[in-house]
Amino acid sequence: MGKYFGTDGFRGRANETLTAIHAFRVGRFLGRYFARGREGRARVLIGKDTRRSSYTLEYSLAAGAAASGADVFLLHVTTTPSVAYLTRTEGFDCGVMISASHNPYYDNGIKLFDAKGEKLQGDILRLIEEYLDGGSIPLAKGSEIGRTVDFVAGRNRYLAYLLALPRVSFRGMQVGLDCANGSAFMIAKAVFDALGATVCAVGTSPDGVNINAGVGSTHPARIASLVRENGLDIGFSFDGDADRCILADERGRILDGDAILYLAARNLKSRGELDGDAVVATRMSNSGLEKSLAREGISVQYSEVGDRFVYEKMLSTGCLLGGESSGHIIFRKYATTGDGVLTALKIMEMLVESKCPLSLLAEGYRPLPQVMRCVRVRDKSVAAADPVAAAQKEAERLLDGGRVLVRASGTEQAVRILAEGEGDCNAAADLVERAIHAAEDAV
Repeated sequence: MGKYFGTDGFRGRANETLTAIHAFRVGRFLGRYFARGREGRARVLIGKDTRRSSYTLEYSLAAGAAASGADVFLLHVTTTPSVAYLTRTEGFDCGVMISASHNPYYDNGIKLFDAKGEKLQGDILRLIEEYLDGGSIPLAKGSEIGRTVDFVAGRNRYLAYLLALPRVSFRGMQVGLDCANGSAFMIAKAVFDALGATVCAVGTSPDGVNINAGVGSTHPARIASLVRENGLDIGFSFDGDADRCILADERGRILDGDAILYLAARNLKSRGELDGDAVVATRMSNSGLEKSLAREGISVQYSEVGDRFVYEKMLSTGCLLGGESSGHIIFRKYATTGDGVLTALKIMEMLVESKCPLSLLAEGYRPLPQVMRCVRVRDKSVAAADPVAAAQKEAERLLDGGRVLVRASGTEQAVRILAEGEGDCNAAADLVERAIHAAEDAV
């Protein structure tokens, strides 16, 4: 991770660690960098989620890029995967999504995509960081100055793309949606309505400060209760920018990204569409995933945490399916990044074609007991402190052959703990969490 850019873009407290000035300078860099060697000017696509601070960052980025000579196309409120898709299919030089994903409203972020709709590479991010720390770029002059263009039509093209994916109608299906008061609040319901489902939706009233607040993929109990209370066939919960998806089956049981990988991998293999009979997961995935898929003749390749790294591993191994337990699922045939709504459509298609309840389809997935913690810290480097490493080893002994992972979050000011095994996972996680707090207090 760099000074500003983590595993999923530049993220921080809005108007504190991520300001309009940062956004303006990122725009200045993009407008200049992507105009190099081109006839005419760079074309930059910008989308945003529903946070109040997204407006400030959107217009600052657009002003910076136009001041460097780029033409800027504004999608306004949309999803991260729509930006990736449209950047790739509509001939843009780069795409920008303003979002802090699953974080609270007071955070925000800047995610960057190249012309292929893939996360921008580290060498370019390092150049952006150097410019943010004091670099100089000449301003465009006269007719070279760029402009901004309203590109709401792009959202409709992405919507049409999603509607064309399923092979079946969803008529007769009762579907729950939790749109997290975020980017999916219009798109998800519109897609499922158009495909014939009867939809019961929550998290569809964004006010700028309620994104992810008690709703969305980080609060899956909400979609689980919605399914149970309304007798629905299935529920889908998205995060703030809709690149994640978590499920609830007809009984209200929560199924995370690992369970989705299991369901999708089995389905693709049955149709002969799982090249190499392998999927990509991360080291934070439940060990039960590998064992469950092995029984189906499917192997697992592992990447570092982050959908960018999952996608890179998919490219290097030829895998067509990959994802994270958090709900980032990549169907490489259709997308270059996690897409929550696309994932929901593929699972829904599978459900309709199988004529089986989701609980039955997921029976073969047997996760190991697991606890995950997100510990807020002042300094994420505490994750590597010696006392924390010692506590991690002691916690693994408590689990008697299980595993404990401790890592600095790439998206939040936090340290993440995973404790997995047949022992007392909560006790193991408690031990490490106490060591993290003690290490912070000792500084």
